[in-house]
Amino acid sequence: MSVGAAEALPVRRLRGRGGRDLDLGILGFGGAPLGNYPRAIDDATAAATLDAAWDGGVRFFDTAPQYGLGLGERRMGAFLARRPRGQFVLSTKVGRLLVPCAPDERDARHFVDVPPCRIVYDYGYDGVMRSLEASRARLGIDRFDIVHCHDIDAGTDGTGPVIDERIGSFLDGGWRALEALRAAGDIAAVGAGLNSWQVCQRLADLADFDLFLLAGRYTLLEQGALASFLPLCAARGIAVVVGGPFNSGILATGVTAAARYDYRAPPAEVIARVATIERICRAHGVAMAAAALQFPLAHPAVVSVLAGAQAPAEVAGNLALLRVPIPAALWSDLKAAGLMRRDAPC
Repeated sequence: MSVGAAEALPVRRLRGRGGRDLDLGILGFGGAPLGNYPRAIDDATAAATLDAAWDGGVRFFDTAPQYGLGLGERRMGAFLARRPRGQFVLSTKVGRLLVPCAPDERDARHFVDVPPCRIVYDYGYDGVMRSLEASRARLGIDRFDIVHCHDIDAGTDGTGPVIDERIGSFLDGGWRALEALRAAGDIAAVGAGLNSWQVCQRLADLADFDLFLLAGRYTLLEQGALASFLPLCAARGIAVVVGGPFNSGILATGVTAAARYDYRAPPAEVIARVATIERICRAHGVAMAAAALQFPLAHPAVVSVLAGAQAPAEVAGNLALLRVPIPAALWSDLKAAGLMRRDAPC
């Protein structure tokens, strides 16, 4: 779908199982870049970027303790403190506790110039409650609308004893904490933010989730989630927020020396696939980034797509991509070339 230049950002409703619904803009702000990914920015630039998102109609903001080891939450909190609480939807994540450490022991991962902290995974009841308390302090906010179990699949292939232990710990502890908060009306929705649709589907069969934040696995490059996960969500009324619509950038930049796929240099087969997608988009006069951003929104289970930014111009660019008309023939040609699944609802 495309958004007209003079239109307000459309919203879609997330039906909360605890009785409170949320209206999410089809474009949300993904907070990872505020944590200095992939490069460092200063506080003023972060604030200007968030202001640009707000001025463009964005009212759904997502963050996590991991993003810059707390830096992303602090920057987002400083921005949201200037906005009426009832006018935005905020989500954060649990499962990673930040523990101060020596600078040479910090667990920065893909983030740069971040506070000296290491990450401790804890999906238990006490760990989840401690994580939320710490996030509230960093953000300076009294409540969250959505809380996600974060990256329970991290460092795994979605199977094996590590993920079994994490899922067991979460269901025995962290899930009970979040379910109680939802029942009390303290949060509207409980989700899981993951990079594996298979693990999302496994969790959907184990607990009563309101939504899933699926990052990088329902894009122009990857549509395996159409096999069973997305139909399951549509049938059960589980909302899906799609993160990483550009697969860490390559679907926005195209094939360049600096292109990244899943946070690293892309393999040869991805480079070849992206080059062909880009060629077909160009033949229809459409920027590949526009097709990539709009593609997930065609699925009936998807309520929003998260796109991050590190500068006001990047925010403006993302908003402009939503306004680009996508001809049906473009989707047809991508399917005919074997670059999109035939059952993709475009």
